[in-house]
Amino acid sequence: MTTKIVRASEHFHHEEGDWLSTYWHFSFDFYRDPQNMGFGPLRVFNDDVIKPGKGFGFHPHRDMEIITYVIDGELEHRDDKGNHGVIYAGEIQRMTAGTGIVHSEYNHSKEKPLRLLQMWVQANKRGLAPSWEQQKFSTDERKDRLLPVVVAEGTNNASSKRAVHMHQDASMYVSSLGAGKQVEHALAQDRKAYVFVIDGDATVNGQKMQKQDAARIEDENKVSIRAGKPAEIILVDLPGRYDVNK
Repeated sequence: MTTKIVRASEHFHHEEGDWLSTYWHFSFDFYRDPQNMGFGPLRVFNDDVIKPGKGFGFHPHRDMEIITYVIDGELEHRDDKGNHGVIYAGEIQRMTAGTGIVHSEYNHSKEKPLRLLQMWVQANKRGLAPSWEQQKFSTDERKDRLLPVVVAEGTNNASSKRAVHMHQDASMYVSSLGAGKQVEHALAQDRKAYVFVIDGDATVNGQKMQKQDAARIEDENKVSIRAGKPAEIILVDLPGRYDVNK
């Protein structure tokens, strides 16, 4: 059984710019590590803090499912398909790049910094039609439970009816845990999980984690998360093996 803790202070690539402070969990942009190209189909996991009124100008993507989770602040999205929206803390956005999309992401506030997670998951099909959706969730919905916010295309059950859908056999959950509270997530055979402590601290499968630590979990049948002090958590459930169909 394997639960490998990865600590931000030791392993994540950190960039500090004029308007962006970011931790890159995997190889990204000019940072290349052949031993750290992703975790299953999870190809990018970036923890960004963006100064007021700043952001990423229009740029292209293709054949990726791009998921953005806002931790604090306001994110404004625009793309060349006519989509435009602002998402706030605790809300989620999914963009299917597919055959190609050009988009921009900015801190909508002129006064407060924006913190977000941007995650890229390799789509299970090439040449999909580009699309975009966002969903609002309250703090109470994730209090002391794992709330599904992204699920695989075709998932249709009561617990995930408000989650956004992506084109990959993967799902994402968020949780706001009070001190001493615990949640568990079952892992099916040949599944793996990526757990990130957004804020606070927690014990994951018996191992202590601090703010901005991550855990790579493989060959285990469950993920057990217990908060020390109050904690915000995101968990990504991923296939151990996957194919990209043409």
